[in-house]
Amino acid sequence: MDLVSIFRTIFNVLKQPSGLASIIFDILIIAIFLYKLLEWTRETRAYQVMKGIGLLFLVSVLTRLLGLTTISWVLDSILASGSIFLILFILFTPELRRILERIGSHRIGKLGVISDDTDTRRIVQDLKRSILHLSKRRVGALLVFERRSGLGDIAATGVTLDAALTGALIENIFEPNTPLHDGAVVIRGTTIVAASCLLPLSDDMKVARELGTRHRAAIGVSAASDCVVIVVSEETGAISIAREGKLIRYLDDKALTNALESLLIKGDSFVFPWSRRKKEAEA
Repeated sequence: MDLVSIFRTIFNVLKQPSGLASIIFDILIIAIFLYKLLEWTRETRAYQVMKGIGLLFLVSVLTRLLGLTTISWVLDSILASGSIFLILFILFTPELRRILERIGSHRIGKLGVISDDTDTRRIVQDLKRSILHLSKRRVGALLVFERRSGLGDIAATGVTLDAALTGALIENIFEPNTPLHDGAVVIRGTTIVAASCLLPLSDDMKVARELGTRHRAAIGVSAASDCVVIVVSEETGAISIAREGKLIRYLDDKALTNALESLLIKGDSFVFPWSRRKKEAEA
């Protein structure tokens, strides 16, 4: 169907009030979906590819309007071929998985407060003290906080604990030369689900070279799901936090407190803790 036929069909539909409402509703849904899709992929490699595909579509329409038959035929052949979408699916499987998880876990409005009682605030302070103590002693640690996307597959790679979250237990797990110190702990609410878990490493070439395996694992798992990861560096003792494939380093006491309160008390209203001493490394 050529463009003249398309415009004629649209004009005939617009003459009917019900047809006009249907088109407006249809366009509105598509616009919202595309906006959300771009928003969810903005910090991923897929974002640039999607912009490229959109540009190809625009060029294809322009070539049709200008009567550039050869270029139009080439672009139509590329866009109409299912192979391009198969290639994109293979290249961007992690990004697509993340988008689908965002769609599946989307809820109207913010999640309610997980807990605002004295016990949870005590846990926050206790956990903060243990993380700062690990940092002072330069003991490496990797804490993965589960949010809306389940981390059962990650927890299955480690040792199941299902223990109450306490600072003492966290320090004991990451104590060097102990059976569970190597790997990550998965935390769900105020429960340590598993320890010594294996995380996917980030393969992004833009990650700073000085970052070790722990930081690459934090970036990797946070890019694949909506979890939040707190890392303590074994080399420097620096505390970092990863979310959505991005890493913020050198958290101070206040920033760490804000992060833990956001995770354990404020539920879905988590935001990155910005501090004067932070350094950001985009993954």
